Amino acid sequence: MFHETGSRPDRIDLLARLAGINAQISYRRRSRFHSGKPSIVVDNTLARQFDVDAQEKAWWVTDITYIRTPEGFAYLAVVIDLFSRRVIGRSL
Repeated sequence: MFHETGSRPDRIDLLARLAGINAQISYRRRSRFHSGKPSIVVDNTLARQFDVDAQEKAWWVTDITYIRTPEGFAYLAVVIDLFSRRVIGRSL
């Protein structure tokens, strides 16, 4: 994925180390009571095949990341086009 643009695969790791940023892998979790209707489950149409040969064959994928800050959690949502591997949109 990163080799097509000329970037090194460990570029983010290198930049994070230079900035002194460390990942916190796990958090202490509180047990919670969940009530109400269950969530809607959508079929996995990509079947984890993220290599797209033609445009419009598979469109976009998304991911949400939780970032702990001194004020609380920040949520980063990113939408990526599978064909061009470009970020379509993001929100923090």
